[in-house]
Amino acid sequence: MKHTLPDQVLAWVVQAVHPKAAAAAIEQLQGGVSSLVHRITLRVHGEETDVVLRLFHDEEWVSDQPDLAVREAESLRHASRCAGVQTPKILAIDKTGAHCGVPAVLMSRLPGRVVLQPPDPKRWVEAMAEAISRIHEVEAGDFPWSFSPYCDASKLDTSSWSKVPDQWKEAARIVTGPRPTPAVRFIHRDYHPANVLWTGEEVSGIVDWVNGCTGPAGIDVGHCRVNLALLHDAGTADAFLSSYQEHAGDSFVYDPYWDLVTLIDFAFWPPEVYRGWTDLGMTGLTDEMMGERLDLYLLSVLKRVL
Repeated sequence: MKHTLPDQVLAWVVQAVHPKAAAAAIEQLQGGVSSLVHRITLRVHGEETDVVLRLFHDEEWVSDQPDLAVREAESLRHASRCAGVQTPKILAIDKTGAHCGVPAVLMSRLPGRVVLQPPDPKRWVEAMAEAISRIHEVEAGDFPWSFSPYCDASKLDTSSWSKVPDQWKEAARIVTGPRPTPAVRFIHRDYHPANVLWTGEEVSGIVDWVNGCTGPAGIDVGHCRVNLALLHDAGTADAFLSSYQEHAGDSFVYDPYWDLVTLIDFAFWPPEVYRGWTDLGMTGLTDEMMGERLDLYLLSVLKRVL
């Protein structure tokens, strides 16, 4: 059988699932850009089961964060405490790459597919908001990883691409000022539509937990909002916020500060169409459109501040 995985990697997967399993099919999954993800169909005693293997092949990322595999495994274990939202189950971990050549995580495969252009946008937004609100109900406990921004707002310079660079300077001024002190939650840290699976009109699972940490719920809300603004428009982002507030109730106090933090992470370099979206079939987006939508979304968030 032809496949793209080395024999020693398959041997490790088989041993982790069942010593007598045989690989029936291997498919590289689309949507991720920082690691290699494969669906592996194993046949055991005549029955088939699917597992998902993530290989952390980005040398720079692994060098900077050598605990990536451990972090995703622990995030999955912690997320499994959530009632009502499915997350993959951790099956095995290769912390240092001793078996796979690079750090790796083996997990169960959830049913469903990614939806980026929903037939019912209102239902799509509501269900995503409800799902992440349930994740935020999981006790943060002593989870060892905590939130930090990806970029230094004091170094932000959007003059090469933005039509409103002065407004970006204002956003950076706010973010580098006093930081709010919201309740600490267990958060996904990379929550957006490409990490949500659907069966029909229901969320069937949340995947890609390598960035799981403790931090403000507003980071998950803000990260999803900016993705929605780029995929669709600021109105869709606002609809997500309204739905999240409805589901989270008094446990969440909205502060646009966290929207600005996530916006600056996106604006630090000239905006481009996220390759994961195009890999998943999204069409009609351009880099120019991403810049325009990011500017418009920034202006809408600043109106909530000023």
